[in-house]
Amino acid sequence: MLGGPFYAVPLGRKDGLASHAASVEGNLPRPNMTMDAMIALFAAKGFTEQEMVALAGAHTVGFSHCKEFAARIFRAFDPSMDPRFAQALQKACAKYVEDDTIATFNDVMTPGKFDNMYYLNLKRGLGLLTSDHALVADRRTKPLVDLYAANQSAFFRDFSRAMLKLGLLGVKTGRQGEVRRRCHDFNNLFA
Repeated sequence: MLGGPFYAVPLGRKDGLASHAASVEGNLPRPNMTMDAMIALFAAKGFTEQEMVALAGAHTVGFSHCKEFAARIFRAFDPSMDPRFAQALQKACAKYVEDDTIATFNDVMTPGKFDNMYYLNLKRGLGLLTSDHALVADRRTKPLVDLYAANQSAFFRDFSRAMLKLGLLGVKTGRQGEVRRRCHDFNNLFA
């Protein structure tokens, strides 16, 4: 629907029988993580730096709440960020302390399209999150940002492969989980 790659998703994956916000910490990258911390987090799950950079391309769609990047634009202006972009974000997020629902698009150029613009934006100083900018600033990941900025087909191929691998991470078996009839609801265990 958004123009991104097609890849076949294996069916029948079981979801867990519990869902707790507290279990997210330490399992997903945070918006202000350093590159060393992100690489270590992904490596602990069996992912390479290339897979990590490809998966970060999902930021080509969606949005982030202002509180997640406010330090880059209000407290200490981040010189790696395009100044006009930072000013526009300051304006959009001016009341984020009073209203924590205020958010901006991750990709300001093509927010409704799944493409490689995210990587082009990073090279132009238009990366929204500290963790986004770290991808283009670090010598280990910058060549991958350059590759995906120049070659959307390579991004789509690597993103698809990494997403399939991610879908196989921590698969539940037996009574550890259930195949839900509706993805956002637990099945009625007593039916």
